[in-house]
Amino acid sequence: MLRVMTWNIRTGGRDRTGPGRLDRVARVVAAQRPDLLAAQELRGFDSGDVLAGFAAEVGMRPYLARSCLGQPVAVLVRPPLRVLAAGPVRRPFHHAAVRVTVATDAGPLTVFAAHLDPYTGLRRRVEAGWLAAAVRRAPGELALLAGDLNTLDPGTDHTARVARLPPAYRRRHLRRDGRTVETRAVARLAAAGLVDLHDALGLADEGLTAPTRHGGGAEFSGMRLDYLFATPALARLARSCGVRRGGDTEYASDHYPLLAELTLHPA
Repeated sequence: MLRVMTWNIRTGGRDRTGPGRLDRVARVVAAQRPDLLAAQELRGFDSGDVLAGFAAEVGMRPYLARSCLGQPVAVLVRPPLRVLAAGPVRRPFHHAAVRVTVATDAGPLTVFAAHLDPYTGLRRRVEAGWLAAAVRRAPGELALLAGDLNTLDPGTDHTARVARLPPAYRRRHLRRDGRTVETRAVARLAAAGLVDLHDALGLADEGLTAPTRHGGGAEFSGMRLDYLFATPALARLARSCGVRRGGDTEYASDHYPLLAELTLHPA
């Protein structure tokens, strides 16, 4: 069974004051033990030995895409998975996106880690189109798009949830008319044939990933912003998908991690 997790760790696990949260982040990763980790908001991970040190601590190999705004993303891979190819998705994302292809017993699996624009729905829709095109170009039939998409899903009534947000943050989730909830990025991925694993597995849990209890997040109101989207062939191999809560996850970030289990094994 292959475990895949996506997690926005909030500003690289660092805060303006205090010792930071990276030790808690590492403990959560060690406890969940994902084989593939898509991580976002890796501020400071692209300088010095921060990335190498964190990867060594959790026993994984890192593949990072830098961001012009200082919020890189990465996919971390646990041995014995064998990496066949890796590199950034070369489009002008607000943050960044990276792809890593690993060998499995069912063929190559390509994982995309992405962090979409937090401010405007139109920009997120464009970025979702870039990602859908990148997934189509991936080798084989097995691909997974993981990350903080900063957007709501079109299958849920979000009116009350968005209304609870402070006005400055509410605008992020409304279209230009100021009334319609912005869900077009997720809709675009679904229209491209990708499967929302949390929805597909029919869990009773709403899948809300932000905010956590003690990790901050004034810009959230109990929202599902983090997703695992799979190609249909990969979705058929998914056995579970859920949000991990409790313990260090309540303090390590303002997002909870989302984890799926796939009936795949290293080749």
